[in-house]
Amino acid sequence: MTLDQTTIAALAERLESCQLQVRDTTKITDDFPDMDWEDAYAIQAAILARKQARGLKLAGLKAGLTSFAKMKQMGVNSPVFGFMTEDYAGPHGGEVKMAELIHPKVEPEIAFVLKKPLRGPGCHIGTVLAATDFVLPGIEVIDSRYRDFKYYETLFELFAKQFEMARIDESREGAVIQVVDVAQPPEKKAKPKKGLVAMLSALATGLTLLLWIFIRNGLNNASRDLGTAAKLAALKSALTKALGQA
Repeated sequence: MTLDQTTIAALAERLESCQLQVRDTTKITDDFPDMDWEDAYAIQAAILARKQARGLKLAGLKAGLTSFAKMKQMGVNSPVFGFMTEDYAGPHGGEVKMAELIHPKVEPEIAFVLKKPLRGPGCHIGTVLAATDFVLPGIEVIDSRYRDFKYYETLFELFAKQFEMARIDESREGAVIQVVDVAQPPEKKAKPKKGLVAMLSALATGLTLLLWIFIRNGLNNASRDLGTAAKLAALKSALTKALGQA
């Protein structure tokens, strides 16, 4: 941490005042280029404390950069987190007043409603599912406080003002997480051994060759008999005509 408590409190007041007065400001890293992650989260905590001091309750937490692709793109190795107070939430189907926002944008989100506290360390997907009551689709209205805001250049500001969160809209009905079909390992299919396949192929080839020899010898013997030869010639002629007509 590079900022003292007085500076952190002043920056928290500056950023929250922008939200309350619906105005933007220059980036705080322009004034404090050496600020780090601890500074950003300390400012965020100070903003939450200011809201709670006015009687607002914590409504939920916001997770960002949750995919490995996005973390790699932003140059971080873990997700980032922010808070949501009750004044951010709007009723399902309600209206959002644009006059109360600065630079609003909309993103779809997935909201997990918990039935018991979720704490780490050692928190994994099974722990999350066990603590989840149901899941809701949500619409997040993000609202940057920064003038000429560029997302990839203001990562610390993003944390300090807890992810630009301005409003959230919750769905009316929740979806229960359940296992529909238990995963089953695929059955191992029996495959014939290569040696057996080769032996059967050789046997089939030999039988075909013997059958051809017997047929050929039979035809040669039949051709020596004049009566049989005449019948074979007539059969050959009939087959030729039939094939020609087809």
